[in-house]
Amino acid sequence: MEKTLIIIKPDAIERRRVSAILDRFEQAGLDIVASKMVRLSKEKLREHYAHIADKPFYPEVEAFMGSRPVLVMVLAGEGVVERVRKYLGVTDSRKASPGTIRGDWGTNMMLNLVHASDSDETAAAEINRLFSDDEVFGD
Repeated sequence: MEKTLIIIKPDAIERRRVSAILDRFEQAGLDIVASKMVRLSKEKLREHYAHIADKPFYPEVEAFMGSRPVLVMVLAGEGVVERVRKYLGVTDSRKASPGTIRGDWGTNMMLNLVHASDSDETAAAEINRLFSDDEVFGD
């Protein structure tokens, strides 16, 4: 079974969109195989966002993502990485199609409710970064 990591971001939690987001994933037939609420440390955020850590806007990303606890989850299903990204819509919520999570509830490039892995390889690394083997269920 293929797996992907999602992070329900601070804006989704603050705006009480968690259940609506999870409902879309469950209605799509995806399984939740791991879930926990965590406050991401500066070190964990720098590791997670290493690909943008040298960009001038990174401090704003770090401040936002560390501003409150987030919900980290592993979803499983056939073609889950591509499917989740399709359900989310493009990263910039202002350009996301209606009917997608970001298109319906997102605000902008950062306030886009959910992070999702962009490939199977990234998903494996992100899951390993945020979960131990005994926290992920299902085969």
